[in-house]
Amino acid sequence: MIQVLKPEHKTQVKRIIGHIEGKEKGPTLLFFGGIHGNEHSGVLALEHVFQKLIEGSYPIKGNLFGIRGNIPALLEEKRYIEKDLNRMWIKSKILEIQQKPKSERTIEEKELLKVLAIVSDILTTKEAPFYFVDLHTTSSKTLPFITINDALINRKFSRLFPVPIILGIEEYLEGPLLSYINEKGYVSLGFESGQHNELEAIKNSISFLWLSLVFSGALDKQAAPDFKEHFRQLQKSAQNNTDFYEVIHRHAIRREDGFHMQQGFRSFEEVSKGTLLAKEGERELRAIKDAIIFMPLYQEQGEEGFFLIRRIPKWALAWSAFLRKIRVQAFLSYLPGISWKDEQKQVLLVDLSVAKFLTKPFFHLLGYRNRRLDKNRILMQNRERTAKNEIYRNEWWYKTMG
Repeated sequence: MIQVLKPEHKTQVKRIIGHIEGKEKGPTLLFFGGIHGNEHSGVLALEHVFQKLIEGSYPIKGNLFGIRGNIPALLEEKRYIEKDLNRMWIKSKILEIQQKPKSERTIEEKELLKVLAIVSDILTTKEAPFYFVDLHTTSSKTLPFITINDALINRKFSRLFPVPIILGIEEYLEGPLLSYINEKGYVSLGFESGQHNELEAIKNSISFLWLSLVFSGALDKQAAPDFKEHFRQLQKSAQNNTDFYEVIHRHAIRREDGFHMQQGFRSFEEVSKGTLLAKEGERELRAIKDAIIFMPLYQEQGEEGFFLIRRIPKWALAWSAFLRKIRVQAFLSYLPGISWKDEQKQVLLVDLSVAKFLTKPFFHLLGYRNRRLDKNRILMQNRERTAKNEIYRNEWWYKTMG
C-alpha cells in the first residue's frame, strides 16, 4: 500500500528529504519530488533511496539533495492549493512575488520562494557540475519517460536512460521549474515514472534515482546496489522504447470548458485522424491527423487536456546536433526578416511576413524555442546559448554520447 502524508503530520514534514555530502569531490545533484501535491511517488522514492544511502554508507562523491516541492498540496493530496507551482517559474513573476508583502503571498508563492532559496544557496555554496531531476507521475497509464528542454547537454545525459525522451514541451507550458533551471544552463531532466499511486511508478523512480547517481559520477557503478536490475526495471517498464519524440500540439483547457477526456487512452498510444479524443460540453475533439496521444488528463486539476506527439527520426537528431556544433545559428541574423532582439544576442525576432521560408522545425534543428508575439512576429530563444557546456565537457557521458 502507498502511504501518503496526512495533515496531522504537518509539523513533521521537512523540506529537505535528505542531504548527503561525500568525502570526495564530485557532482551536485538536486532531486525534487512533490512539486505537484498529488504525485507522491517521487517523494516516497527519494525517502527510500536516501534511507538506503545513509544506512549503507555508500561512497558518495559530491553532494546529493532530496527536496520536497509543494508541502501544503502534498498534505492535502492535491495537485496544488491555489495555483500550479510548476507553472510559476518565470523571472518576471518571481520578481513580483519577491516584491509582494509577505501577508499577500499565496500558498504556492510562499512555497516557490522557499524552494528558490534552497536552490540559490546550493548553486552558490556547492560545486559544479550540477544536475537537476524533477520527479513526476501522470493521471493516465503511461510508459516511464523523460522530458527535457532541447539543449545538447540534456540530450546527451538523458540518452543514458532506457526510456523514451520528449523534446519541446517547454514551448507549450509557461513556467515549469526545469525551464527556469535550463535558462541558467544546467543539465535538468523531468522524469515521469508512471501513473499516480501505482507501485510501478515508485519502483521506476527508485531505479531512475540509482541510475542518476551512477551516470552523474556521484556513485561508482560497482558500488551501486543492483545496477543491472534497476536498468532492466526501466527498460522493461518502458517496453524497450528509447525513441525521441517532439510535442506537436497542446490542448489547453479551463475549468469552465467542461473538458472530459474519453476513457481508456494511455500515453504513447497511436491515434488515427478523426479519433474522438475528448469532449468540451457538446463539442467533440477529434485528432486532426495521425499522431500519438500524450498525457491525457484523467484528474480534476490541470491546464492541459492532452498533448499530441510524433517520433523524431534518428537522422534528424544527428543533423540537428551537427548544425549546432558548427554554430550555424550564429549566422541567422543575416537572413531577411531576422534580427537580434537584444544586445546580448540571446533572443531572435523573426518577422514571418518577410521570412516566410522559415519553419518551426527549422528553428528546432538549431536549438530554438519560440513564442509567438502576434500574427507576423515570433521570439526565438536559443537553448544552446545558455547551456553551460564548459562545466560538463570533461564528464564521461559528454564525450561518449552522441
